[in-house]
Amino acid sequence: MTTVRVPSPPPLPVRQGTRIPGGGLSPMLSRLAAERATGVLMREGGMLHLSEGQVVYAESPATPGLDSLLIAHGVLDEEGWREALTQAGPQRLVGRFLVDTGRIVQGALELCHLGALFDAVYFVLGPSSAPARFRYGEAHWLGPVHPVPVTAVERETLRRRDLLHTIWPDPAIDEAPLVRADRPKVPTVTPRQEAVLARIDGTRTAADISRALARPAFHTLVDIRRLAAAGFVSPRIAAPTAAPAPAPVPGEVPPAPTEELLPYQDPHITLLKRLRDALEAL
Repeated sequence: MTTVRVPSPPPLPVRQGTRIPGGGLSPMLSRLAAERATGVLMREGGMLHLSEGQVVYAESPATPGLDSLLIAHGVLDEEGWREALTQAGPQRLVGRFLVDTGRIVQGALELCHLGALFDAVYFVLGPSSAPARFRYGEAHWLGPVHPVPVTAVERETLRRRDLLHTIWPDPAIDEAPLVRADRPKVPTVTPRQEAVLARIDGTRTAADISRALARPAFHTLVDIRRLAAAGFVSPRIAAPTAAPAPAPVPGEVPPAPTEELLPYQDPHITLLKRLRDALEAL
């Protein structure tokens, strides 16, 4: 019998810049997980709270906090949240207080907590050139709800990056003020996307829209990138600054400015940039 050796297929290409050399999205976070550290990791995009090497809470300026999501969706009122912080915050047991007093059931708290945690982690573990710091021993006021291993946090962050890249590969739209494209006919969009479109005014960013809608920021990014792929929105492009006038020659009288010397700039020209016309499947 003749044995035929089939060569192994070539490895799949990997986009550069996804992982930080040295293992994981954050070498410091991986080391803290290995040593089962407790405290708070501070990065440019926000903070991760660890307990015995697992992530118990995350917060970022780009995302609504757990309190905002619970209050906005009617799970709690502001008075109930303030009472929980006052009564149980010093003991770092706010989550347990909410469950024990019947304000929220354990399963609903865990679901909302995980949603807010993964939402913030995506931004905390974003690319950054700023140094990270860790403060040992600091426990979060929410207390234990549903700790998440660091490996699971990093895996989900990478999955979300890949999803956004698949929908629309330009990350500039995630942080820039957004403008609506000038389209002769608006195709059908989902109600979620329509709510996002209604709040695009040339000044709001994705984070601003997320806070206005009280929705997870990553979900808002998904909607915005799909709208960008369909040609509905684009980042606002800053108007070019005029070149400085040359210094006058000594003894020479500069000419008085006239309207002919002032170039005309159409204020709407930056709103007309179109993106590709393929609406990604939901």
